[in-house]
Amino acid sequence: MHVTRLSLLDYRSYAGADIALDPGVTVIVGLNGQGKTNLVEALHYLAHQTSHRVAKDAPLIRAGAAQAVIGARVRWQDREQSIELELNSGRPNRARLAGAARKPREALGVLRTVLFAPEDLALVKGDPAVRRHYIDQLLVALTPRFAGVLADFDRVVRQRSALLKSSQGSWRRDDGVLATLAVWDEQLVRLGSEVTAARLRVLADLSSPLASAYAAVAPGAGHLRIAYESAWLPAPPTMADDHAALADVMRSALRDRQRAELERGLTLVGPQRDDLGLWLGDLPAKGYASHGESWSIALALRLAAFALLRESFDTGGDPVLILDDVFAELDTERRRRLAELVAGAEQVLVTAAVQEDVPDALRGRTVTVTLDGESQVAW
Repeated sequence: MHVTRLSLLDYRSYAGADIALDPGVTVIVGLNGQGKTNLVEALHYLAHQTSHRVAKDAPLIRAGAAQAVIGARVRWQDREQSIELELNSGRPNRARLAGAARKPREALGVLRTVLFAPEDLALVKGDPAVRRHYIDQLLVALTPRFAGVLADFDRVVRQRSALLKSSQGSWRRDDGVLATLAVWDEQLVRLGSEVTAARLRVLADLSSPLASAYAAVAPGAGHLRIAYESAWLPAPPTMADDHAALADVMRSALRDRQRAELERGLTLVGPQRDDLGLWLGDLPAKGYASHGESWSIALALRLAAFALLRESFDTGGDPVLILDDVFAELDTERRRRLAELVAGAEQVLVTAAVQEDVPDALRGRTVTVTLDGESQVAW
């Protein structure tokens, strides 16, 4: 898979841009603040409909504009597909596939990307929410329909938590609260067990590629493993293929924690509170891994995702690999190993402030981004 053309309208710093892209390596060079990351962020947004830099869409729309448009042409083997997303301020986003209007969710899966960026250090050092986002994003990339399951689950958690919060202090006097809560409990169990089962399956598939990627990036540095961590599941959780068993465990946990949830006004049980444990040997990576080890772990997580997505193509193919300003963060040896591991990917987009930071193995076509009133692209 590779992108042949990227077009932007009122996206970030770009009033407009239309860029032809080739397979192989493209290096996008520009000083900080010139707009090079905006280009690859736009591509990544097309694939995942989220930014790796901000949680909301509003900052993606150029100041003063009502909407932004990202468009691309994606080639996979002998087929080419056009995809366009319209980001609207205060209104739902819209999508077009091959010129026809579609719901944004229907555009998921047309383009697959894996992006490694400085923000990925939070995969090791950050909060559990960052690691949950990693596994859920990979899950949707592998199975686009699951975006709907995750959206429905998030909605149930929000509405159930709103009921709990509004009932604090009054639930002992109102039997209707418990009856309504029971309805939300069953929805939480149905969707939560499905989300948990899917995460466990993906995690099982990820374990071997992750260990291999870490061994390649940091040879001799020890064994990296990943584990699903949950306060409501038995350890280690082994019920990925048994939804009924997962549902029973979650239902029982909700009964046990009902009083605490009503008193605190929070949903305390479910995959929205789970985590991915990263272990180097017998020690947890968070708190014990050095800065260099943390970078290697973050890189291994992205390379493992790339390997899993590559294997998921029915007839072969690579997701688009994006390396956003990461070489300045890596030492010489890690730069070399990373370059050797990814140089053969179908399409690699690299951003760098200084071209000399990019290893020779990833020297390809060069695109220069300069800022002159608004970002410009030249090559």
